[in-house]
Amino acid sequence: MDPLLKALADMPPPKKKRHMVTVDGKSVEVSLEKKLEIMRSGESAFMLKDGNIVLRPRKSTKVKCKVLVEADVGAHFYEGDPYWIDDVAEKGYQWQIKSE
Repeated sequence: MDPLLKALADMPPPKKKRHMVTVDGKSVEVSLEKKLEIMRSGESAFMLKDGNIVLRPRKSTKVKCKVLVEADVGAHFYEGDPYWIDDVAEKGYQWQIKSE
């Protein structure tokens, strides 16, 4: 039993796991939580800023919706239903994208 205890005492301490991620072409050591976050979102969603790993700003998408407006030449609707066009003539309605 004594040689077993001596062998356990002489063992070197286990090495700590280093968590490495590649951001912007550079390999950086991070914590396990940060590595898991980067793996979930993808490395392309992060960037290096002043030596720190930060989330890239997302581009805001502007959704342009069509609006029904009166026009010189436009559609006349069957029983007022804007999706059922009866005919196209003068003083009708048109779908237009609202300009900002």
